[in-house]
Amino acid sequence: MALYQFALLPYATLSFRNKMLQSIITSRSVPPTIQCTAPTTIVSDQTNTSRRNVNFFQPSIWPHDYIQSLRSDFVEESYAVESDGLQEQVRVMLSKLENPVDQLEFIDLLQRLGIGAHFRHEIRNLMENIYNNKDTSKKKSNLHATALEFRILRQHGYDVSSEIFKKFLDHEDHFDARLCVDIKGLLSLYEASFLSMECETILDEARDFSSIRLREFGDKNINNEDDETCLLVKHALELPLHWRVSRLEARWFIDFYEKRENMNPTLLKLAKLDFNMVQVSHLEDLKYTSRWWERIGLLKKMSFTRDRLVENFFWTVGYNYEPQLGHYRRVLTKVNALITAIDDVYDVYGKLEELELFTDVVDRWDVNAMDILPDYMKICFLALFNFVHEEAFEFLKENGHDVIPLLKKMWADLCKAYMVEAKWFYSNYKPSLHDYLENAWISSSGPVILVHSYLLLQNSTTKEDLFYFQEYSDIIRFSSIILRLTDDLGSSQREKETGDVAKAIECYMNETGASEAVARRHIDCLIWETWKKMNKEASNCPDPKSFIEVARNLARVSHCMYEHGDGHSIQAPQIKNRIMSLLFHPVV
Repeated sequence: MALYQFALLPYATLSFRNKMLQSIITSRSVPPTIQCTAPTTIVSDQTNTSRRNVNFFQPSIWPHDYIQSLRSDFVEESYAVESDGLQEQVRVMLSKLENPVDQLEFIDLLQRLGIGAHFRHEIRNLMENIYNNKDTSKKKSNLHATALEFRILRQHGYDVSSEIFKKFLDHEDHFDARLCVDIKGLLSLYEASFLSMECETILDEARDFSSIRLREFGDKNINNEDDETCLLVKHALELPLHWRVSRLEARWFIDFYEKRENMNPTLLKLAKLDFNMVQVSHLEDLKYTSRWWERIGLLKKMSFTRDRLVENFFWTVGYNYEPQLGHYRRVLTKVNALITAIDDVYDVYGKLEELELFTDVVDRWDVNAMDILPDYMKICFLALFNFVHEEAFEFLKENGHDVIPLLKKMWADLCKAYMVEAKWFYSNYKPSLHDYLENAWISSSGPVILVHSYLLLQNSTTKEDLFYFQEYSDIIRFSSIILRLTDDLGSSQREKETGDVAKAIECYMNETGASEAVARRHIDCLIWETWKKMNKEASNCPDPKSFIEVARNLARVSHCMYEHGDGHSIQAPQIKNRIMSLLFHPVV
């Protein structure tokens, strides 16, 4: 796995690479107009530019009629009553726990089973007590307890110093080799290391030390696939918990937990029931957005575009799965679907001269100007125009502010970033990795997704908030960079086949002469460094916690979608199975 290979890289070898990253991921402002750095002469005859491969994408494996036919048995009121009763039993269990380590392990169990949201108040009280009494003697020499406490406290926004791990270092300031036999402790240390921030070198070493030892353990026990510890180690090395989509983790962990010898039947029953009840609300949201997708009819005029409504909805469940946020998921699915369609206009079908016209019309935001567009672009622009004005009208009714100027700027910035890449492609221009990322984090669509998210998640928004979002904050930038880099790692091969501008991997190869394997490891390094920056920003950012978590969740879903290739575009078995387990198949 690429992530494991990255984990083994000596950090001393990364310093020269990180210098390039600094200027990419620390700048706060975005120029109001994105300029292309390609040569001014793009092609000798723009009127003769041809369309790219328009027959690459397969039809959706989940047609509209199939989605509308889906039903769930978990809509009866009796299930809600049963869930309430189980929750009360769990609260009693929580109240009886006195040992801080037992409390931490129970909190971790609730979170991984996907039912922690029901016990926010109880968990917060326990966390306050643990934080205020964190220097207990029982945890002093216990690596598992120390690392678990560190991870969970940081997850919940507490200021915890990584210096607590110094007690596990030897006289040369390396992690003590005697820890190698403590697999449970190493696993907790490994997971905790991904909550690292910039300049926390002890956590860099913790990640390196623990990942190497866990891999050695996994190799020695490769045939012991049913062992609980082996399964957890393998799962963690594939992707750390901090980078995973919480709802998918819950689905995996429920199956894992059911096989534990010391499994608590009440917890398991509540986790299964809750998952299936939440799945009902997701299914209704998906049906609604599928009807919208059919109604606007983009596919009739834009048959070249990816019909990935279910995948677009899957992203939104990753952003925030909680059942009461159905309206949020419905709107963000529309955002994702429009992004996918517009992306295909620029990357797959549009001729250069058409793309220049379309970019200008979006920038002017004038329906009277769209007569110059070909028919397929007219319907695309109208769909975008109508969506923005419909959502802006709803926002005006609820909050009293006109958000059209902000939203049209977000969409115009996205189209301008797409236009830069189109010019690069048609001129065969190869940007440096720095220049590529300065444009590509915007073309990732992260800013559009996150600005819409902010507006939908807040009960009240001020004029100052709207002004603040005219420029992109660091939390948006970092999340978008991770989205772009994971996308590039997963979709590089597919985009070579369809024809596209050089992505991050190719930019680094062109710039340095590195092999593809080395370039991929370098991109993994950039992802890791950006996560550390985002962790730090999340701890200091003035934005609401709900928005910060969506920003982190956007990065997490990108890891999921592109872990085994281009999961958004190519309906491969891995992502198909994940979608079905999350949206269509109840837990039995």
